[in-house]
Amino acid sequence: MSFRTPAPFPTVTLDDVRGARKMLSGVARVTAMEGSRHLSHLVGAPVHLKCENLQRTGSFKLRGAYVRIAGLLPEERAAGVVAASAGNHAQGVALASSLLGVRSTVFMPAGAPLPKVAATREYGAEVRLHGQVVEETLAAAQEYAHETGAVFIHPFDHPDIIAGQGTVGLEILEQYPEARTLVVGVGGGGLAAGVAVAVKAVRPDVRVVGVQAAGSAAYPPSLAAGRPVSIAGQATMADGIKVGRPGDVPFRLVADLVDDVVTVSEDELSAALLLCLERAKMVVEPAGASPVAALLSRPEAFEGPVVALLSGGNVDPLLMQRILRQGMAAAGRYLSLRLRLTDRPGALATLLGVVSEVDANLLDVSHVRTDPRLGLTEAEVELHLETKGPEHRAEVVSALRAAGYTVIA
Repeated sequence: MSFRTPAPFPTVTLDDVRGARKMLSGVARVTAMEGSRHLSHLVGAPVHLKCENLQRTGSFKLRGAYVRIAGLLPEERAAGVVAASAGNHAQGVALASSLLGVRSTVFMPAGAPLPKVAATREYGAEVRLHGQVVEETLAAAQEYAHETGAVFIHPFDHPDIIAGQGTVGLEILEQYPEARTLVVGVGGGGLAAGVAVAVKAVRPDVRVVGVQAAGSAAYPPSLAAGRPVSIAGQATMADGIKVGRPGDVPFRLVADLVDDVVTVSEDELSAALLLCLERAKMVVEPAGASPVAALLSRPEAFEGPVVALLSGGNVDPLLMQRILRQGMAAAGRYLSLRLRLTDRPGALATLLGVVSEVDANLLDVSHVRTDPRLGLTEAEVELHLETKGPEHRAEVVSALRAAGYTVIA
């Protein structure tokens, strides 16, 4: 029987984050801090955006990946590295490996967005498409590591990764020392843990709030249980924070240092992404917009001045189109409806005249004349309209009904 004391669980300190910052000098950009007039008015205090969506590779992930790979032993570098990711971590590992002269292999799900696959290859990684979900991709990458001796680079569950991500926190304190609350998206927890380590060590009075997508929120039940808990049935557009179980290393730090973890809905994420694009002129992915979504949903809950960390901007254009439409609908600025009309010459033109009179902008129209559900003299029209807000949307529906149309949806 052995009576040896177990090795202490790995953790991360301020010195680790400061060391990571020196390592990243000349590699990672010191990204901009931009004020947001709209959010400041909403919260009732100054709100600034930390723009990691403008970081190299389009997200904060380069920071942790570079620190992790740079810390490998020579024989480990010679064996190469392997990672599994649907996007941001893949690109961070690919570029970090190229900068350090290390061979990298990245496994990505078969359905990964083509722009992210192309970018990962362009940064120098060999990309292998495997599996339909991240768990299958992760298993393939770990099997590859076992077979080849390549070092597996975990996206969040390693002290070096966390230390690298924590450098964002140091930058925030230097760029905006007035900050009282820092809001950051949470997936596995690497970014939130690193930022909290840096911020709480230097400014323990600053409140750190994590944000998860409600459809993939593993931290609330894990914090309640006092240990990482796996969740099932994840469903969110925010793939950057779509993680079914917190990492062991970041969980302990988040539990000790992060003041609160809140959740946001898909509609709130869509509205936040739309706001970032329209008001801040920032292309931000859903995960990156999660702190803004939290501010939009509960502005009174955040003591100002506030910093919202925009963690990434790698969003597939097709997904962006769908999200923007959902965001407009959530803001009352998009209306989709079907209605019945009499099938006669000029009927569609008359209908569109009503739409024009109430100043709604027609985005798309489809006209169905032959369908078993329709009577001999009926036609069905589906309209997609841009409106000015909830009141205007209600006005459009009322005008159509007043004109004698049966609005189905």
